[in-house]
This record gives sequence, C-alpha cells and structure tokens, in this order.
Amino acid sequence: MQYRLANWLAGTAVALSACTSLQPVQTAQKMIGSPESSVLETFGAPTETYRLADGSIRWIYSHQPLGYEVYAADFDANGKLVGFRQMLTEKEIYEAKPGVWTKRDIAERFGLPREPVQYYPLMKREAWSYRLYASGYQPAHFSVYFDDQGVLDRTMIIVDPLGGDRRRK
Repeated sequence: MQYRLANWLAGTAVALSACTSLQPVQTAQKMIGSPESSVLETFGAPTETYRLADGSIRWIYSHQPLGYEVYAADFDANGKLVGFRQMLTEKEIYEAKPGVWTKRDIAERFGLPREPVQYYPLMKREAWSYRLYASGYQPAHFSVYFDDQGVLDRTMIIVDPLGGDRRRK
C-alpha cells in the first residue's frame, strides 16, 4: 500500500510540475498576491531581475534562444506577485517607443538577448533579436535596433521561413 501511495505522490508531483512548465501564465495567475518565495519555489530562479522606475520588481524568465517565450513576474514594493505574462507578444512589442526607449527599457521588457548581438556598421546600428510566434503561431524573429547612444531606433518582426511549429508536432 505504501508503495502505491509513494508512486501516486511521485506521479502527482510530476504532473503538477508539467502543468507549471506548460501553462506558466495560468499557474501564476492563481498565485497573484503570493510572496516572491512562492514564485521562486514554483518557477525557479529568474534569468534576470530588474527594479523598475515605479519601485516594483520584475523577474524575467527567458526561454530564449531556442524557445519562443519570455515571461515577466511583477512584484509590488512588498514583494507580492501582482502580474505574470508572456512578453514576446505583438501587443507588448508594439508598445516599444523608438527615439525614447533605451537598451535598459528593452531589457526590462524582454530580457537581455540570448542570440548573438549584431552590429551593422553601415547603418551604425546594434541589433538584438528574440524568437517569438507572430500572429500566435508563425515562428518569427523580433529585432530591435539601437543607435550608437543606445536609444531604440526601430523594431522589426520577420517571419522565419525555416521555422516550423513545434506546437503542431
């Protein structure tokens, strides 16, 4: 009997862990108001952390360069979870403000790039690139270009012709 109970508990733990990794936004939405320690226990260590201008804290969970997601866990000044969302969406991308945002603003929103940073000397622009699903299902690259002062010059989404869709397999 104890053997069956131990197997059932182990199976349940694996299933819950799979739900957390396969549906992180849904899992985190149920945790709104929880302390940082609970989020850390559920999702592990973030890839980056930022103190935002309003005093809140953002944890970035990047699945780049091979994944298509970057999640942000936002905490209030008391360390309570107030939001958790997928950042590499067209809605988030279209909020970027060329001529205003800096490298810091992009990093706070999408994390640091995990793809190699490119520099285009003729344009005098540095480019960061992220993988995402454009229109919800098309593999694409989101690129941001900075001038020599580190100010955002432009953004671009390019559908990946070689992509394939891992969700349809």
